[in-house]
Amino acid sequence: MSRVARSDQAGPDPGPHEPGPREPGSHAPGRGSGLRRRALLPALVTGTAVLAAALALGTARFTDPRDTDVRASGEHPSGRESAGAGGRWVATWTAAPVRAAPAGTYAPAGTTVRNTVHTSTGGYAARITLSNLFGTGALVVDRARVGSHAVTFDGASRVTVPAGGQVVSDSVRTRIAADSDLVVSFRTPVTGGHITQHPASFQTSYLVDARTTRPIDEWRYLTAVDVFSTAASGTVVTFGDSLTAGSGSTPDADRRWPDLLSDRLKGSWGVANEGISGNRLLSDGRGGIAGVTRFERDALGVTGVRTVIVALGINDAQTAAWHLDPQRVVDALRRLTDQAHARGLRVIGVTLTPFEGIANFTPSREAIRQEVNEQIRAGGVFDAYVDFDEVVRDPAAPRRIRADYDSGDHLHFNDRGYQALADSIDPGLLSGGPKR
Repeated sequence: MSRVARSDQAGPDPGPHEPGPREPGSHAPGRGSGLRRRALLPALVTGTAVLAAALALGTARFTDPRDTDVRASGEHPSGRESAGAGGRWVATWTAAPVRAAPAGTYAPAGTTVRNTVHTSTGGYAARITLSNLFGTGALVVDRARVGSHAVTFDGASRVTVPAGGQVVSDSVRTRIAADSDLVVSFRTPVTGGHITQHPASFQTSYLVDARTTRPIDEWRYLTAVDVFSTAASGTVVTFGDSLTAGSGSTPDADRRWPDLLSDRLKGSWGVANEGISGNRLLSDGRGGIAGVTRFERDALGVTGVRTVIVALGINDAQTAAWHLDPQRVVDALRRLTDQAHARGLRVIGVTLTPFEGIANFTPSREAIRQEVNEQIRAGGVFDAYVDFDEVVRDPAAPRRIRADYDSGDHLHFNDRGYQALADSIDPGLLSGGPKR
């Protein structure tokens, strides 16, 4: 599957999940330029030699290293594939596929989806992943762009993604800036099956047809943007629920804690946000596929992954406590760590944050949270941990979030709270392999 990147070219033209319990994310608030060139040989060199050197640069530096990255065939990349001289492929942005759009919502013919994404690290080439995981029919795309640059798939502008499948584009030679908004657009020329989406994105994207342009608060089909980076050490995957997805943060301001962590890292790592509003560790629901099931795809399958930050379990504790043994949560977290260790990856965990004040808070649910946190702090679950609970709890009422960090629902954080979470992560924890 190794490919040579093509040269630059202008492109053608939630409410509660069940009665009673509420999960983080079940109520969401409303919400460049061309590739750096190496210097050519001096002008005194013959034209033939100059052309030969330029061609050599194009193939040697930007050869697509997917001989071991085979996501398009349904397998998972190791995250340690060769990236050619002087760089590596990393994820600058991701979004986990959550579910199909509501029944009766299909990919309309002739519509262009303009997904707005925010990059973490920059690079000198890019590629995208389109997912039709929840589709009931083929997804056809006949025109795709990263910014203003056309994207191809095996050299063609048109691609068909079967129901349940995904596809990775060819590399496009374009400079992607770190910490910037990027529009990834594509057109669906024919009506397809159900739309695979990531709702509650807290980022405004757009649907464009012949008559109108309308905003949407979701990402459609797009699940990853990878960049060829000479600056990033690798990718950090943040794997969690709505507290990772950013519920309660200011829409379109990129104030989720993974974004704010990325700001601190200044492009030295790609940061891939794999948070899903309402997601649980142990069971499926309106928050998507259970964390123990999707971990292989949404964490271990991310390009360039070297470290995973796991921030899951609060939804299990505060919505399923009537039948939940806290040891099941801890054992599941250990299994995720073991899976990552089998790939040579480092795992950092976080403690579960307070939720007293929400309608379904009970002392028994709080006891589950406390037991899980006690075992995380004792060690043996992760390679390292960050004590999110200690960072955000009210010292005078430790079962509650600090008032100045509370988004208002006593469960999610505001921008200031997410900043505190990001600030609590020592960048030094990200480096190094598994502890055991």
